[in-house]
This record gives sequence, C-alpha cells and structure tokens, in this order.
Amino acid sequence: MSGMSEPRIEFKVRFETSRRGRKRAVVGEKPADPAPTPGNLPRVTRLMALALRFDGLIRDGEVADYAEIARLGQVTRTRVTQIMNLLHLAPDIQEAILTLPRVERSRDPITERDLRPIAAIVDWRKQRRAWNKLIA
Repeated sequence: MSGMSEPRIEFKVRFETSRRGRKRAVVGEKPADPAPTPGNLPRVTRLMALALRFDGLIRDGEVADYAEIARLGQVTRTRVTQIMNLLHLAPDIQEAILTLPRVERSRDPITERDLRPIAAIVDWRKQRRAWNKLIA
C-alpha cells in the first residue's frame, strides 16, 4: 500500500497547572476570558451588601456585635453603625441600591452620606418619598 498515507488525527492540547503545581495536558483550546464589565459598582451598593453580610454574621453568631466587626475590620464603631443603618431602609430601597448601575466615569450619583437622613426616617412611606426625591 505504497500510495496511501497513514491516517492522522489532530487536536489542540494545552497545559494547565493545578493548585498544587502539577501540570496536566488538556484537550482543546483555552476558553476565552469573560469580557470585563465596564465601570465599577457604586460604593453605596458595596456598602449595602456589606451591611447585609455583617447582619448575617451577627445573626449566625459568627461575630458578637458591631464592636467586634469594627475591631476585625479595623474601622471605628461609628463607621460600622453608619453602614449598618442602611438596613433601616425600606426593602425596596435596599434592592434599588443593590441594583444601581455601574459607574464608568465621574462620581457616584448617590453616596452613603446622602442616605443617612433617609435611613433615620422611621416611616417607610416617608423614606420612599425622600428616596424618590433623591434619585429624581
């Protein structure tokens, strides 16, 4: 069979390193990196998420109180209280804060300081009116 060529199988191989440093061969091309999302989350969005996380830590008994959170985070108790006061906002306002659009340029449109007087209002209907005025 002198006129026939040998069958060939071709495929791409890449090498990956595991957490322990071992290398292994993997068939196929490297998957494309996901495109980075433009802009940054507003700071108040991150603070709202942090307040919810801190609340969960306290409820689960992983930390005793705001003072312990302040010690662990190396911030003042006052600052922890300011962040935790975001939990006094009506649930729909909290959700709106968590879903604020990313900021690509300039300053964040809403700051934690802007929300302090709203969080101090006990009546959620009045909070919502103040929130609507703020975002208008």
